[in-house]
Amino acid sequence: MARLPKRRPRFLTVKTAYHLSPNLIRVTFAGPELEGFPKGHHGANCKLVLPRDGESRAEFEAYFAPDAPKEKIHAVRTYTVRAYREDSQELDIDFVAHGDNGPATRWAQAAKPGSFLGFMGPSQPKLTEFYADWYLLAADLSAMPVVEATLEALPSDAKGLAVFEVPTEEDIRDIAAPAGIELRWLVQPEQHRASMAQVDLVKSLDWPSGTVQTCIAGESSVIRALRDHLHNERQVPKRDTYISGYWKIGLVEDEHQKMKRAEAA
Repeated sequence: MARLPKRRPRFLTVKTAYHLSPNLIRVTFAGPELEGFPKGHHGANCKLVLPRDGESRAEFEAYFAPDAPKEKIHAVRTYTVRAYREDSQELDIDFVAHGDNGPATRWAQAAKPGSFLGFMGPSQPKLTEFYADWYLLAADLSAMPVVEATLEALPSDAKGLAVFEVPTEEDIRDIAAPAGIELRWLVQPEQHRASMAQVDLVKSLDWPSGTVQTCIAGESSVIRALRDHLHNERQVPKRDTYISGYWKIGLVEDEHQKMKRAEAA
């Protein structure tokens, strides 16, 4: 069951929605509701509160009034702030087109100018200090926004490797990155089966000397294997690694978050 927001969300309005690639949809929100959005939060997590099918904007906003009955349940999903442009008050969020019937996928595939949802957050950015001699970044489609935002924030002289795993050749696209960051693409068509391609690639690397920082996120079983390799075999200090499971094959988000809390405990 989706968790109810603890406070009234921002109510955001879609300006544009389009496919960046066959399996990735970019939705741009715009409007005065974004007034005061914090700067420098590209790559930070946020919570999206999704309207129910057929619910009008007036009904949706009325639900969050302090004295409104809460008999309805709205789906809440975790996403990433891809970019915010203060001058035009525009916010980009990228959605994976999973090919399933999940509430966020349905909403994003139907989104058009005037569509709406609730926004909570953002949290703090994942990486705010860059001090490494070499950077390792890796993502599947779900984590491309945080890795792309991190690539854009890296120093211009940064060196390292960014690995992207996507379902089709058509999902390979131009990514902005410092000249010293090598980009490698892996194609894994079966998204409902854990792929160890990223793990195998990382294990095969000639490990660089000096300090290594990471920004890695994706499917939980892949992340677990990469975390074990980096911490236990490569001896990369935990303080230098951002590595997070964003989803788990076979689990909806609430089940996955419950699993992550249990593992952390």
